[in-house]
Amino acid sequence: MRAPEPRRSRIKISHKPRVSGDKYQRILDAAISVFAEKGFYVARVSDVAERASVADGTIYLYFRNKEELLMTAINSAFAAFMSRARTELEAIASPAGKLRRLALLHLETLGSNRELAIVLQMELRQSVRFLVPFSQQHMVEYFGLVRAAIAEGQKQGVFRSELHEKIAANCFFGAIDEMVTSWVLDETFYPLSDVADSVADIILSGLER
Repeated sequence: MRAPEPRRSRIKISHKPRVSGDKYQRILDAAISVFAEKGFYVARVSDVAERASVADGTIYLYFRNKEELLMTAINSAFAAFMSRARTELEAIASPAGKLRRLALLHLETLGSNRELAIVLQMELRQSVRFLVPFSQQHMVEYFGLVRAAIAEGQKQGVFRSELHEKIAANCFFGAIDEMVTSWVLDETFYPLSDVADSVADIILSGLER
């Protein structure tokens, strides 16, 4: 009789944190800071505990392991960004205005938190094990906002109807994402949000009739 194959462990990303409070948020903020500074694989849970000013064992009251801590910290930051983005885009009538605002919010959010930008652009992408569940759950939401704005613009006749909305959305995200990566790697500091209009101009010039 053949033995059953072991179940593969998968990293699940919950959309809402299990707990809340000042100590919990301090741990999440400390995790982003430590992972950005030391790198995820080098950093220890004890480093996060020290940065958050809690005992090592306190971390394990909230998180099973370092992997869950990383994904929860990223999830929390992304959820806050998406909540703000949905609210602000709902108040904008113009499809082009929605894309322009989303570009600004993306760059403004990461430009104001370099440690978060480092973790998202560098640490998260080192492992398919982390990147796949993040992309499947969170990036679907982000791309949903982009594709909806593009489809709306095509319906109104202001965007070129022959362009595939999925390809256009990938180009939109890719351009913004590359600007964040370049900013993280650049040794000179400049406000990341300052390039939002230029990026939006380039993307919209290809979309608009």
